[in-house]
Amino acid sequence: MSGHQPLRVAVLGFGEAGMEFARDLAALGAEVRGFDPKVTAPQGVRECSSDADAVRGVDLVFSLTTAHEAESALRQALTGLAPGAVWAEANTGTPAAKVRLAELAAEAGVDLVDVAIMAPVPGRGIRTPMQVSGSAAMVFADIMDALGVPVELVPGPVGVASSRKLLRSVVYKGLAAAVVEGLAGAEAAGCADWFRDHIAAEFRSFDQDTLDRLITGTYAHAARRAEEMAAAAGQLSELGVTPHIAAATRDALQDIAFADEGTTRDSERQ
Repeated sequence: MSGHQPLRVAVLGFGEAGMEFARDLAALGAEVRGFDPKVTAPQGVRECSSDADAVRGVDLVFSLTTAHEAESALRQALTGLAPGAVWAEANTGTPAAKVRLAELAAEAGVDLVDVAIMAPVPGRGIRTPMQVSGSAAMVFADIMDALGVPVELVPGPVGVASSRKLLRSVVYKGLAAAVVEGLAGAEAAGCADWFRDHIAAEFRSFDQDTLDRLITGTYAHAARRAEEMAAAAGQLSELGVTPHIAAATRDALQDIAFADEGTTRDSERQ
């Protein structure tokens, strides 16, 4: 990039995130190109005929297709990529998948960085909190910083940022599914308003001590809590709600209780 030449960016995929990222990058003065076989590019973004066409001559690529399309997009783009370009792999995939993509990009002289988008994009756009890891993470961070967009550097290779996001997702997406299942049961039981208010109040009081109690309490009372969740799953079934989360929680607690019993027996024999 020369001193006065605008940043050249390709955005692959015009889904929810890609559309907002492309629009915002253009508004920030970048020269934005993009491709999506099913969606028209937003205003201010040059629509291209393929992934390879979109990435030709750019400095930065944001891959925002889907996880299962990520490798295909990269392979199709390789012929158009110039050595020195940075490929921001921002799809939610496993660390191992990100590493495979990085190796594929490296064969073409392209640096791939692992970008984890850490919050919903709507309403935040390109300023959605992002974590990035990989050998070129600092290069990516500098590019974004020049646009006035901060990102969080995560020490370590490609895969580390995605690992953190997925571990977080176990809680946040699991929690969301649990709330939806509990609310369905509350609606069937005629106490939905109480349920929403009660859960909201519990969330407002959540702190580090609460987290510690959840962890220690689970291990200390796993057997009893497994019985409670068996009852909860049974109630949901009676209310006509399939207890996916309740049943899985029951099973997880039973496993913890069983493992704890085994550990106790082993120590008693020693």
